[in-house]
Formats: sequence, structure tokens, C-alpha cells
Amino acid sequence: MLRFGLVLAIVLAVYWLALSGYFHEPLILAFGVISILLVIGLCVRMKIMDEETVPYLSVPKTFIYFGWLGKEIVKANVQVVKAVLSPDLEVSPTMVKVPSHPYTEIGKTMFGNSITLTPGTVTIEMSEDEILVHALLEEMSDPDSFAEMAARSARAVGERNSSGGQS
Repeated sequence: MLRFGLVLAIVLAVYWLALSGYFHEPLILAFGVISILLVIGLCVRMKIMDEETVPYLSVPKTFIYFGWLGKEIVKANVQVVKAVLSPDLEVSPTMVKVPSHPYTEIGKTMFGNSITLTPGTVTIEMSEDEILVHALLEEMSDPDSFAEMAARSARAVGERNSSGGQS
């Protein structure tokens, strides 16, 4: 728990300094330190100081995932633009249920948000083991095509032993 508290304090301090821009005002810096200590104290008191509250320990995995997701967003964007700008307007809206392999709430949230960030797909509803997705094009609605995204999003938040061939 000490490790999580230290990482959270560092991340909050860097974030606060970057947003505030106050490096030479002792009173404002003191308020920043007090607010960081207050947040850490509340997290400890609520007993939520864990990997889900402080996901920054898996930052390298997350940045690798965001790089991969960026590439997928560009590919989907090109696909949607081609379909929408074609003379026949080749849009074929479809709803599909996709298995949700991430098990933690943060993993499911990252997976659902990744689907919504990808052009042409929107997460409509999330249940315990499935996500209802609206796809603009029928070729984007294959549930198997979401398996890699599920596996990568689960890995990015540090999940182990989930389906989809993750490590």
C-alpha cells in the first residue's frame, strides 16, 4: 500500500504542478501538498489504495496500448470515410454482442471506451460478460474482431489470466 501511496503522490504532484504553473508561491505550493495528502488520506481511509485506484504502475503497458489503439482508430477512420463518401453510401448499421474478456471494472471500462473511440463503433450497453456494440458497417460487427482489443485492453490495465490469450 505504501508503494501505491507514493506513486499516487508523485503523479498528483506532477499533475498539479503542470496544471497550476505555480512553482514560486509557497502558500499555493503548501495548499497543493495539503490537497495531495488529503486525497491520499481519503483513499487509505476508504480502503481503495490498490492497482485500480493507482493504475500508474502499468504506465508502459498503457502507452503501448494507446499507440496500438491510435493505429486502429486511423484504420477505422479510413474505412468509415470510404463508406460514407462512396456514391452508394455503403452504410449498414448493425448491433452485435461482444464478449467482454476484461474482468475488472477498469478493464471493462477501457475496453468499452476503446470501442467507442474507434470510428464507426459505439458501446451501447455493458453487462457482466458482454458488451452491446453498434457498428456503422457490417464488416465492423464481427465479434471476433474485438478479441484483440479486449486482450490488449486487459493487459494495459494489468489484468492477468483473462480470456483472449493475454499474458
